Amino acid sequence: MPRDVQLRLPPAEDPPSLAQSELRRLAARKLRMPEERIALVRTKRVSFDARRRERVWQVVVGVWEHGEELPPPLALEPPTFERPRDDAPHVVIVGSGPAGLFCALDLLASGVRVTVLERGRDVQTRRKPLRALNRGEAADPDSNYCFGEGGAGTYSDGKLYTRSGRKQDIRAVLETLVAHGAPEDILTSWRPHVGSNRLPEVVRAMRETILRSGGEVRFGARAEEIETREAGGERRVAAVLVRDLDTNERERIEADACVLATGHSALDALLMAHRAGATLEPKGFAMGVRVEHPQPWLDERQYGGLRGPCDLPASFYELTTNVDGRGVYSFCMCPGGFVVPATTSPERVVVNGMSLSRRDSPYANSGLVVAIEPEDWCGEEGERQGFGALLERARALGVDLGPGDTLALPRTPADDPLFGVRLQHAIESVAAHAAGGANRAPSQRADAVAAGDCGTPDPLATSYRPGLAAVDLADVLPTGMLTRIRQGLRDFDARLPGFASELGQLLGVESRTSSSVRIPRDSETLESATRALYPCGEGAGYAGGIVSAALDGRRVARVLAHRERLGVRGRLEL
Repeated sequence: MPRDVQLRLPPAEDPPSLAQSELRRLAARKLRMPEERIALVRTKRVSFDARRRERVWQVVVGVWEHGEELPPPLALEPPTFERPRDDAPHVVIVGSGPAGLFCALDLLASGVRVTVLERGRDVQTRRKPLRALNRGEAADPDSNYCFGEGGAGTYSDGKLYTRSGRKQDIRAVLETLVAHGAPEDILTSWRPHVGSNRLPEVVRAMRETILRSGGEVRFGARAEEIETREAGGERRVAAVLVRDLDTNERERIEADACVLATGHSALDALLMAHRAGATLEPKGFAMGVRVEHPQPWLDERQYGGLRGPCDLPASFYELTTNVDGRGVYSFCMCPGGFVVPATTSPERVVVNGMSLSRRDSPYANSGLVVAIEPEDWCGEEGERQGFGALLERARALGVDLGPGDTLALPRTPADDPLFGVRLQHAIESVAAHAAGGANRAPSQRADAVAAGDCGTPDPLATSYRPGLAAVDLADVLPTGMLTRIRQGLRDFDARLPGFASELGQLLGVESRTSSSVRIPRDSETLESATRALYPCGEGAGYAGGIVSAALDGRRVARVLAHRERLGVRGRLEL
């Protein structure tokens, strides 16, 4: 039987560059067998143990001897599926992020006609509004770091690690990405990452597979209504009304089913689903800031001076603590990365992080966020956490907090399913006002925040191109959130000395970690309360990141094609 062998290599080695012959020699020595008995050695996992007493590469390889059935070769070319028949059922997918793209691919493989609607622009055209954001110009509300081909992850890093899903399912997602041009090392890396410079081409290749296989992808196409009809006493999807943002014309597209695969920032899509009969419920999410440090400082702490001599990758951290019953943790850590403006509205400020494939920026950044549960913003507890005061600040600035806008905190989470969205909009608007506009971000040094100092020394050098404004973050963040971030900084500094020093600075605000709303769906059919309407991915509250969203897109495609008898080529296997 094939065996897995774990190899320990010195930091000066570069595991991905090791020749097959060298891997065979090392594996044979570990197994104490002649090299001639080994037919194939395949790398399965590569990681670096940065603990002080270790600092070695750990490589797991699979070993097959002669006479054993060898694994199939890796598919390095995109697939092409047989075009669906003209009379095949038609599914409209709203959103071209990972959930939408993977759902479309699997539905096409099952013989279903697919139309993907994307309000934003294709990956190439999308670069223009991103450049404008980084120059401090107003956000395009339909095409930005959140909206556009590939979703929010396309230009915010392309990190592919996840804790959700079975290993074989995750592997299938990664293999699909490799077939469309992603580097093969994502199949073996312990921190798989494509990079914002390479992921757009992978996304473009996936779109070409969809088109080549008979699917349709429309950009600048904003879904505005889901039309329903009565069927057996229930509401069922009949069509999607879409507006062409170039011509401003509206079109009705008939659909046998609609997959709502929008991202975590599409409030209008949630409201559209609600008008179509879907229910909404609040869910926990996280908000906070982004913290930035010099990458050389982090490398020295993590590698002890080995990065340069051994050509090690930019180092990272993963930190978590608990403060007053809520998690405080690093999120979307970007070694050698950049902080970017991720707002979807000209009146608000949102920051996010990204890295290019080489991760060679002189800065390291990460979200530093606090977990928020729906009960935290209700009644007296909401006042104690400072959410009532935050709303008052936002309303004093004339901020529109959405439909049903009120200063009153809900008594229970069910009273206002959209209240988490209101909090996001409030904190983003207050942050924009505090920083003075033009996409500048409010900033305060980490040591001042950790010490509870209201001082605002000049901001440090930064990767954030629109610029920073020195601000006391107590004027932006709710009391409870700031208290937890302050203690989180102290806890993290105890584990990673210097984390809360004068070398670090906090940028606000990191508010789009995930959706604060979920569209409930049946556990078996995956439909919402409206028949043939399938909430999917991050915006619907069922994923958090590229891989988990892709997995959910595949899950919906499999159930939809099989249960609704839409698939004409047999059941999709996942």
